[in-house]
Amino acid sequence: MAPVIPGFEYHRVPVADGVSLSVAVGGAGPAIVLLHGFPQTHLMWRHVATRLAADHTVICPDLRGYGASGKPAEYGLDTYSKRTMAEDVVALARALGHDRFALAGHDRGALVAFRAALDHPSAVTRLACLDVLPTLDMWEAMHGAAAAVGFHLYLMAQPPGLPERMIAAAPDAFFGHFLDAWTNDPAALPADVRAAYLDACRGAVPSIVADYRASAGIDVRHDEADRAAGRRLAMPVAVLQQDWGAALGYDAAALWGAWAADLRHTTVTCGHFMAEEAPDEVTKALRDLIG
Repeated sequence: MAPVIPGFEYHRVPVADGVSLSVAVGGAGPAIVLLHGFPQTHLMWRHVATRLAADHTVICPDLRGYGASGKPAEYGLDTYSKRTMAEDVVALARALGHDRFALAGHDRGALVAFRAALDHPSAVTRLACLDVLPTLDMWEAMHGAAAAVGFHLYLMAQPPGLPERMIAAAPDAFFGHFLDAWTNDPAALPADVRAAYLDACRGAVPSIVADYRASAGIDVRHDEADRAAGRRLAMPVAVLQQDWGAALGYDAAALWGAWAADLRHTTVTCGHFMAEEAPDEVTKALRDLIG
């Protein structure tokens, strides 16, 4: 049996034409939506979600294209843009009865959360982003040999066809590489959870590639337009990151500060999957942010 978040109820909620999201919901109180990253599903929040559910309504969806959620074909530039995926999240929260909510995301989910907060400031009351840079800043920061750590970004940015065929030829090796390489504590990803992640990714290669392809195209253009217009995040923002800046030569706090006037930037000593490796620290940061 596939693992689930203990004590949470599972639903399938329509959010757009032909697209429904699978979502786990638990607890009661002010709402917080938790968005997973790559190559994972909502399960990455299992420790943090159960802690927050003591006094919050916690909403943990699989993103469009991931896990058990809908995986529409990449019929246009917007199909997997972060703007479209953010609209899914706002529609999901509203369908569950929450017009306003706190929002936290990790990795890909943080990019969706960032876009939701920019596009829907009246809905997102607080924003937390874990171990990522905004899309535009990420591409500008990646350069030279150090950019090899992000080889998957360049692979999945290619036009449709080649990356999908390459990854589908050995999906467990491809996705498993990141689960292993980005984890400081392998025990944080028990065998059943790791197997669930690989199973979910194995069945979602085209949509995962489409998500990444959007981040090399239309998502950059959306960020460029916002930067040019001087748009900034209107709500309090917390960012938790590993110390990648020293290795890649950028100041993460300064990059985030350009987008958020009310910013709390914290360096966390753990692997990339911090909600699983350091759930107490992540939970405390979220509680400090949302009150």
